[in-house]
Amino acid sequence: MGVVELHLPDVGSLKGKRHVLKGLKERVRARYEVSVAEVDHHDLWQRATLAIGCVSNDARHAGDVVSKAMDFIEEHVEGQVIDTSMEIL
Repeated sequence: MGVVELHLPDVGSLKGKRHVLKGLKERVRARYEVSVAEVDHHDLWQRATLAIGCVSNDARHAGDVVSKAMDFIEEHVEGQVIDTSMEIL
């Protein structure tokens, strides 16, 4: 599982935040076949924390997929990445 904390400075409302995150999450899901969910900062306009999950019988493969998805988010987010972390279970 990977976690990406985001700062979205151009977002001015919760509706705007949902719009930005919805498009980003859909692109990540479609491209990498992972699960993506907002897991923290639900009530803040300019902050979001996304969790990315991948299930595989090969931990190395799962780690690679999640890492690539996190890189994609960093390159395509309309803001900046504040922090990232990854854990393989």
